[in-house]
Amino acid sequence: MLPAIAIDCVLLQRMSKTLDRIKAPVAREMEEFEHKFRASMKTRVMLLDKIMTYIVKRKGKQMRPLFVFLSAGATGTINESTYRGASLIELVHTASLVHDDVVDDANYRRGFFSVNALWKNKIAVLVGDFLLTRGLILAMEHKNYDLLSICTDAVKDMSEGELLQMEKARRLDIQEEVYYEIIRQKTASLIASCCAVGASSVGADADTIARMKQFGEYVGMAFQIKDDLFDYGDEEIGKPVGIDIKEKKMTLPLIYALSKSTWLEKRKIIGLIKNGSEDNEKIARVIGFVKKSGGIEYAKTKMTEYHQKALALLAQFPESTYRASLNDLVQFTIDRKS
Repeated sequence: MLPAIAIDCVLLQRMSKTLDRIKAPVAREMEEFEHKFRASMKTRVMLLDKIMTYIVKRKGKQMRPLFVFLSAGATGTINESTYRGASLIELVHTASLVHDDVVDDANYRRGFFSVNALWKNKIAVLVGDFLLTRGLILAMEHKNYDLLSICTDAVKDMSEGELLQMEKARRLDIQEEVYYEIIRQKTASLIASCCAVGASSVGADADTIARMKQFGEYVGMAFQIKDDLFDYGDEEIGKPVGIDIKEKKMTLPLIYALSKSTWLEKRKIIGLIKNGSEDNEKIARVIGFVKKSGGIEYAKTKMTEYHQKALALLAQFPESTYRASLNDLVQFTIDRKS
């Protein structure tokens, strides 16, 4: 039997190969984007330039720019506006991650030290502000007001979603409809913006942009529910088990389980979350309760519903290699192990 580390390496290699296959129609564009994005991060302030270099080196799978380029190719001809749109999205996304780490007091991001862990909160906040401003300038310089409008709507939604989650987390009693609104704003809005930016950058009409945005929103909803499922240890790798429970975040499996419990049972579980968030034994009891109550199966069903909605909407676009890769990318978000 292979050790856990070896299994993780095999899975990561498979994921990398799958992503390379998905990227194939826009491989050249993605490579060129890397150079353009690095250039957009350059600054004459030595400290800031050092931090920008650190951020670029630890970037993730680049899935959001990939959504931009594939959406652009599926609805028109990729051009310079597409590159700027992808850069704008990536700058907004990176800024949100830097700010999130400050808000969450997180010291790690994707296995690396976070910006705030290395350079403290004050500098991290300013770095996030710089990234946001750099994106605004990039769009304004080239009069890409349509792309700017799409991205600023996403920033608004992401901020509102985060605050809505904080507001509701105090009582640990979120209804399912409120949960969907939170993840629509926090996660799905940015993926929706990726797809809308891609379509808008190639001059697609308003209806096409709206449909592509809706497609991205469905993908984002499925993506976040998948992320929530990692908290219950059903996957071989992923974020640490129970991290959402420790942070008192109400995710779909838990919301469903609580909705099916008695008043007394619900009170006990909420008490465990409120008072035992650092106790691994109590967290294990909450996870066991969720699994026993059918919360995992219910969340998977809802994830599949959004997944199918995304694929059905995507099928309305003309057949192409870009559409085929988008189809595979949607599947990748559901099958991913981290």
